[in-house]
Amino acid sequence: MNAEPGTLPFLAPCRKLPASAPLGWVRKGWEDFRRAPRQSLTYGLAIAALSWGVTGIALKMGSYWAVLVLLSGFVFVAPVLAMALYSISRQLERGLPPRLGRCLVEQRQSLGTVMVFALALLVVFLVWARAGSMLHVFFPVEGHPDWRQLAMFMAIGSAVGSIFALLTFAFSAFSLPMICDRDADAITAVVTSVNAVLRNKRAMAVWVGLIVLLTAFGFATALLGLAVTIPVLGHATWHGYRETIDAGAWPAN
Repeated sequence: MNAEPGTLPFLAPCRKLPASAPLGWVRKGWEDFRRAPRQSLTYGLAIAALSWGVTGIALKMGSYWAVLVLLSGFVFVAPVLAMALYSISRQLERGLPPRLGRCLVEQRQSLGTVMVFALALLVVFLVWARAGSMLHVFFPVEGHPDWRQLAMFMAIGSAVGSIFALLTFAFSAFSLPMICDRDADAITAVVTSVNAVLRNKRAMAVWVGLIVLLTAFGFATALLGLAVTIPVLGHATWHGYRETIDAGAWPAN
């Protein structure tokens, strides 16, 4: 039975996961993709087209650095972009025929909370973009820099990017699926997500590795592979949330 709004806990409890749990999420995500291929692929192609557009704008500006920064910033907006994929998985879980129109109706119920979360991610992305542009200072000015100079540049860039990426991952790993599924505010969802990440470090390390691997595959295929990998990851995230978070105390959307 759902608790009264005034008696809701500050965060939803989480389950302890084995390190191999994310492998099962990806498998279930692929199964959802196969069960709703038209909806998933339509959404995936839209994401790929958006990525091509961003890349084209950056190249037109004549800055390869802008391409790297904007594509790296994909990690900050991907959780919000995947909201419809969570809804598709939710519909399949309930035995409903998946429809993109139903996704829009369901998202409208939590639009305010999602917008607050999206605004927070936008701020993080803008700070990351600014930090990325400042990395020019560390780039070797010689025409033929040696490997030590390049290694230092890559190390600094990776360290800065990792800080932002890990913070974003902890905030959004389970929060947006929870917002999609339950009538919970953004703060509760974020605290729940961070708590679950910290209590399942090994499983989350595997999950991060899978996200990086599948996203890298999408980039390596001239972004076309994102049309498949992003939907699979979105569906997998939903199953990860359902397996990890016990949000039964909050009313369902």
